[in-house]
Amino acid sequence: MLVAPLTVYTSTYFQGLLVLIMMWVVMGNSWNLLAGYTGQVSFGHAAFFGIGAYASGLPFHHWKLSPWWGLLTGGLAAVLLGYLLGKLVFRLRGPYFALGTLASAEILRLVFGEEEWLTAGHNGIFYMGTWTSKLPYYYVITAIALLSLVAVKMITRSKLGFYCLSIREDQDAAAALGIDTTRTKNLSLAVSTFFAGLAGAFYMIYMGFIDPEVVFALHNISIITILVGIIGGVGTVWGPAVGALIMVFVQELFRSSFFGIGPSWISRMHALAFGALVVVVILTMAGGVVGDWHLLARRFRRAPRKEGA
Repeated sequence: MLVAPLTVYTSTYFQGLLVLIMMWVVMGNSWNLLAGYTGQVSFGHAAFFGIGAYASGLPFHHWKLSPWWGLLTGGLAAVLLGYLLGKLVFRLRGPYFALGTLASAEILRLVFGEEEWLTAGHNGIFYMGTWTSKLPYYYVITAIALLSLVAVKMITRSKLGFYCLSIREDQDAAAALGIDTTRTKNLSLAVSTFFAGLAGAFYMIYMGFIDPEVVFALHNISIITILVGIIGGVGTVWGPAVGALIMVFVQELFRSSFFGIGPSWISRMHALAFGALVVVVILTMAGGVVGDWHLLARRFRRAPRKEGA
C-alpha cells in the first residue's frame, strides 16, 4: 500500500483512483462488520457516511473551523445516529433495521436539502483543499483503511466477534445461550457507523464539496457499499478490499469509455455493468471473490488439463 502510489507517482489520475479504492475499503469494512458478521443488513449506509461528511463540513461553513476536525467528530456523529436508530429498531425482528437505515438516509437527504440556514441546502458546502497533491490524502485514507481492517480482524477474533456470528446464524439460539443480542448488535453498529462517518469526513476533506444529493445518495453511496461487500465476499476480512478494487476499476473502465478507446455512450452504462457483475458473482461465486476463492483456484487449476486433453 505504501509502495503503490510510487509506481504512479507522476500520475494524479491513478493517485486519485487509489484514494477512491481506499475510501471504499473503509466503507466496505464498515458494512461488512454489520451485515457480514452480525447479519444486520444496512440499505442506507449513506446516512452514516453523509452525517460524517456534514460533521466535518458544517463547523467550517458556520465558524471556519478546519474540516480536518471531522476526522474526530465525523465518526462520533455517525455513532450517535446509529445508536438512536438501533434503539428504535434493534428490539424488533425482521427487516426493520434494513428499512430503518434506508429511511434514515432518505430523511436526512430531504432535511439537509431543505434546511438551507443550517446546511446551505442544495448549494452545498465548498472547501478549498489543504494540498494540491493527492499523495498526502492517499496516505491519510490508507491509514484509516488499515485501521478499519485491523479493527474488523480483532473483533472477529474476540468474544464480541463470536457473539456477532452467533446472532447472524441464529438470534434465538444466541439469546438462549445468554448472549445480550441487542447490546451485541449495538456494539457492532457503533464500530460500523464510526468508520462510515470517518469515511464521510474524509470525503469532505478530499473532495472539498458536499451536498445532500451526493453524500446521502442511495445509488452512489449505499448501493455501491453493498456491492463492494457482495462482490468481494460477505463475512470475510479481505473481501471489502478486493471488492473495492474491482468496483473502482469497473466504474472507471465504463466512465472513461474503456479509457477512451470505446464509444462515448459506454460511459452511461456503468450501472448496467454493476448489475451484470453482481448477477455473475451471485450465480458463480455466492460467497464473493474472497469467500469462494477456492472455487476460482480450482477452475484455474483444471483449465490446463482440459486444453491438454
